[in-house]
Amino acid sequence: MSHPMTITEKIFAAHCGKDYVKAGELISAKVDIALANDITGPIAIQEFRKIGVKNVFDKSRVVLVPDHFVPNKDIKSAQQAKIVRDFSREQGLTNYFEVGRMGIEHALLPDKGIVTAGDLVIGADSHTCTYGALGAFSTGVGSTDLGCTMASGETWFKVPQAIKVEFYGKLNEWVSAKDLILHLIGDIGVDGALYKTLEIGGETIENMPMDGRFTICNMAIEAGAKNGIIVPDKITKEFLKGRSLREPVFYNSDEGASYERILRYDVSKIEPTVAKPHLPENTCPVSKIGDIKIDQAVIGSCTNGRLSDLEVAAKILEGRKIHPDVRLIVFPGTQEIYLQALKKGYIEAIIEAGGAVSTPTCGPCLGGHCGILAKGERAISTTNRNFVGRMGHPESEVYLASPAVAAASAITGKISSPLELN
Repeated sequence: MSHPMTITEKIFAAHCGKDYVKAGELISAKVDIALANDITGPIAIQEFRKIGVKNVFDKSRVVLVPDHFVPNKDIKSAQQAKIVRDFSREQGLTNYFEVGRMGIEHALLPDKGIVTAGDLVIGADSHTCTYGALGAFSTGVGSTDLGCTMASGETWFKVPQAIKVEFYGKLNEWVSAKDLILHLIGDIGVDGALYKTLEIGGETIENMPMDGRFTICNMAIEAGAKNGIIVPDKITKEFLKGRSLREPVFYNSDEGASYERILRYDVSKIEPTVAKPHLPENTCPVSKIGDIKIDQAVIGSCTNGRLSDLEVAAKILEGRKIHPDVRLIVFPGTQEIYLQALKKGYIEAIIEAGGAVSTPTCGPCLGGHCGILAKGERAISTTNRNFVGRMGHPESEVYLASPAVAAASAITGKISSPLELN
């Protein structure tokens, strides 16, 4: 008797040695990649030491990327980074990425081919769900769980129930993947997919390049989801060709697989969207946002620091000047993206407009550094969270938007659609 499974259930079944798993089941599964950064890594390393094993389960599958407080902003962050660096050397890890060679982890791992289709990936960072864009199961875990996995190569899961999301129709001008995911979160809420799989598809997604797919899966966690995932197709395969370090495995969802519900969105009805403070679900079409002056615009992060994001920003900024009252800070996702943006003239356009460009780092997204907000300041940002105090002072405000809206707003000095530029 056949048991129809979703793509997520198939990946779990393959990694726990079973023919079939179903939602709600508790399983122990082998992990392809275990990831940590300079904030979560030191705690995971401490927990790993407590277990008493000498070596990590596989030195090519434990990945450490210092990207949150680097280049180090103070003595404490320097100590954190040193713990990660020393452990990587001691263990002979293949995938440790130093400043100047690293990038923001969730942009770096797909670009380097470290994660691939069919993988089961955990990371001590909630936005590990990004890699679902490749047709992998990936999710964030706590540092203790990660420390144990670094030793054993496996961890436990409860198989999540799935929600299917289908986007169809033609995108309006200046509407991007960021607007689709903000619209979805605005519709179902930050707990709308709590411990569920968000399986995202439909004709709009089938025609969407990888950069946009990464953006959508990156923010699955903002709807409370355990993972976001897109069934791999020819666009995925093209991206992985010559890049993937391991043989990808392409799963799909069976007909008759079980979904809690199916949500359908006509994208022709979606316009550029902004999430107002202090939750990603607090969304509003940019045309209805009103007169909201900004002090800072941030373009980049693991959500929107990819090449096409910088391209959109550069095209809007080219030949224009940033508003005198606004600071624009741009964070390319990786060194490679930075270099390509440099060669294509995007960085030049940003700097000539009056923007600052930083080395790849998480920077102000989590209130790290390179752009912290003071009391009463307001930012528009392409990052993924706008909780109270997320980017600095508890009385500052963060509005989430696409690179197009962030770039247009940097020029006008208030939250604006690119359609408002003459």
